[in-house]
Amino acid sequence: MTIDDWGQLQDILRASVGKNNYTNWIGPLSFVGAKNGIASFSVPTNFLGNYVSQNFGDMIVYQAQQAGHDIQRVHFSVLKSGASDAAKLPSNAVKPVQTSTPAKQPAAKSGLTGAPLDKRFTFDNFVVGKPNELAHAAARRVAEGGPVTFNPLFLYGGVGLGKTHLMHAIAHELQTSRPDLKVLYLSAEQFMYRFVQALRERKMMDFKSLFRAVDVLMVDDVQFIGGKDSTQEEFFHTFNALVDQNKQIIISADRAPGEIKDLEDRIKSRMQCGLVVDLHPTDYELRLGILQSKVEIQRAQYPGLQIDNGILEFLAHRISTNVRVLEGALTRLFAFASLVGRDITMDLTVDCLSDVLRASERKITVEEIQRRVSEHYNIRLSELIGPKRVRNFARPRQVAMYLCKQLTSRSLPEIGRRFGGRDHTTVMHGVKRIEELKVQDGQIAEDIEMLRRALEE
Repeated sequence: MTIDDWGQLQDILRASVGKNNYTNWIGPLSFVGAKNGIASFSVPTNFLGNYVSQNFGDMIVYQAQQAGHDIQRVHFSVLKSGASDAAKLPSNAVKPVQTSTPAKQPAAKSGLTGAPLDKRFTFDNFVVGKPNELAHAAARRVAEGGPVTFNPLFLYGGVGLGKTHLMHAIAHELQTSRPDLKVLYLSAEQFMYRFVQALRERKMMDFKSLFRAVDVLMVDDVQFIGGKDSTQEEFFHTFNALVDQNKQIIISADRAPGEIKDLEDRIKSRMQCGLVVDLHPTDYELRLGILQSKVEIQRAQYPGLQIDNGILEFLAHRISTNVRVLEGALTRLFAFASLVGRDITMDLTVDCLSDVLRASERKITVEEIQRRVSEHYNIRLSELIGPKRVRNFARPRQVAMYLCKQLTSRSLPEIGRRFGGRDHTTVMHGVKRIEELKVQDGQIAEDIEMLRRALEE
């Protein structure tokens, strides 16, 4: 195999492993030569050579064999300053082949290494609303790459609320605006894997030098190091070393630092020293805004496909737990409509997304409705379900009965029993009365809508 053969093989590997993996791991390899079934490469660091050997070595051998080259294994060696390629070759390898370009440096030298970034996750594609505006503002500030104002930035929230999106957006922005910074983005599992690998191969100095030489360390889903004592120990020392150097740390998790199970107290304390930001569950307005931004992308992909009024509002109302599910439902809806050659109507939406809608239904209880209504009208729960018929209690009671009929599957007799043992005809009367008042009284209609949204969030 020659340098020209390696150039052709690089194109094949780029297509196989993806652009980011190629840039971070394959690109820095410099082909030295091949002999006796061994392809030799020089690498900038031991860590990079070990990682490529473990994760891409078999693929390089396989693709070389597919291209007709007699390669059985790969060999990686680090070039020391002033050393020639020949000095680092195994004894049974050929002399180095002169390359026309110098070996590339690891991606961290130009701004990014570690896990690949999703090109969709940028600030431009992040829809900002009240539940996430603080997290977005903090991420924007960090992405400017200026003086460290809070360290670490800790983002937490449930699945599908935008933590990883903001992490990727910060990394993308730093790549563009501050290419001089060494940015390392990876998941907590990848940090743990690299740590264990370094221990096994006795390469801890390489591990420490890699992680403590970055300008920005980004660790996603840090809750996964909980209970991993040795990993926590090294993470703690890495954290301290970077903070002491005034280097920025950005961390995400699915819960607040103090709530992460089996996480050492000293690490919890360190994480709470910076800015801890909660990404709250999305509200109706934010979900609708996300759908409105995504529908334009779908329309560009499926030109001519029409979507009826009210569909986006329906989806934002019914799918409230997870933004990923919400976006996936919209993608599936457009694809289905295109395949069957129909515009997107309410009937088609319900048919196409029946399983998603069913899974997204939150079970609202009578007790929850009673509590919410009591709080809204500032009365005691005992007064809501009690025998008194004065207007101050009777009207909220009827509102609660109406909501129980609309939002639960309970029968009228069951609802009546939950309201102090009332007869089902009393419940029926209350529901009918509220239906009439919704048309006549704007305040009642507003109260009903506000309570319904609060209950379905």
